[in-house]
Amino acid sequence: MRELTKKIFCFALALISISCGEQAAKPVLINGAGATFPYPIYSKWFDEYHKLHPEIQINYASVGSGAGIRQMLVSTVDFGASDGPMTDEQLAQANVPILHFPTVLGADVATYNIPGVQQELNFTPEAIAGIFLGKITKWNDPLIARENPGIKLPDAGIVVIHRSDGSGTTYIWTDYLSKISSEWKEKIGKETSVNWPVGLGAKGNEGVSGLIKQTPNSIGYVELVYAIQNHLPYARVRNAAGAFVKADLATISTAAAETATSMPDDFRVSITNPPGQEAYPVASFTWLLIPGKITDAAKREAIKSFLRWMLTEGQKFAEDLAYGKLPPDVVEKEMEAISMIQ
Repeated sequence: MRELTKKIFCFALALISISCGEQAAKPVLINGAGATFPYPIYSKWFDEYHKLHPEIQINYASVGSGAGIRQMLVSTVDFGASDGPMTDEQLAQANVPILHFPTVLGADVATYNIPGVQQELNFTPEAIAGIFLGKITKWNDPLIARENPGIKLPDAGIVVIHRSDGSGTTYIWTDYLSKISSEWKEKIGKETSVNWPVGLGAKGNEGVSGLIKQTPNSIGYVELVYAIQNHLPYARVRNAAGAFVKADLATISTAAAETATSMPDDFRVSITNPPGQEAYPVASFTWLLIPGKITDAAKREAIKSFLRWMLTEGQKFAEDLAYGKLPPDVVEKEMEAISMIQ
């Protein structure tokens, strides 16, 4: 009888232990939305983090930076993502403070589909601005041909392709154009969505990549990884030091290193058109937008835990997907900023 009582007691303890264990591992669902620019690395991160923490599920909708910011402002998601920092006006509309956390470095590239041309082209800032302003309309225009001797460029009309949705990729591109073209700055400006002087629109980096592949004599801008994944050629761009530079991990990281030392406390910074002989000129940080106040304690701790992992272990996944890792001093500063999430 004593043995039976002992077994019943032990079984009861086991049930209590299982129940407590299930309570400790209560699922936490976190929803985010925003930039398509970093979607490949975010998708990888959320999957890898879920393997380490099966109780935490992070869902992310790759809908563009503009949509991510809007969803943050109306609190329909737990976090947003953008390749362009929120403006003072946008931050003022938020119900709670919104914090910016840089995640990786990426680059916009000018990619094209010119039948018969497989070589990498050289583009000057003047040529890029002229094309997107609609002033350079033929591929054999002297401003393009002069920097590409030996390449037979066709006497064909240039089809410009741009984003149709609010986009951080667009913010980076127009931020760059505003720095290298006074006409662009005055007439168009830098925003996640602008009134394009010319061209066809497509949604997302995926849409732009797809439309370029389908459209002969087209040119557009996409995040580097999308050009690589879609086997699209992309141009070298003349930087502020006068060198033609191709976007890669080294030149993107150099661009960040040139400006990261002046990183502001709120992490809202532009690194386009930096000085430096080896710096690619259309690079940027991309940011997670995190509420400074999260009332759900489980979500708050899960998000803070993910941020710490992303800034340390998570960085090792970046370069395989053609993103640059964060500079160490930026990581250190962000680790301290996590404490601001209350």
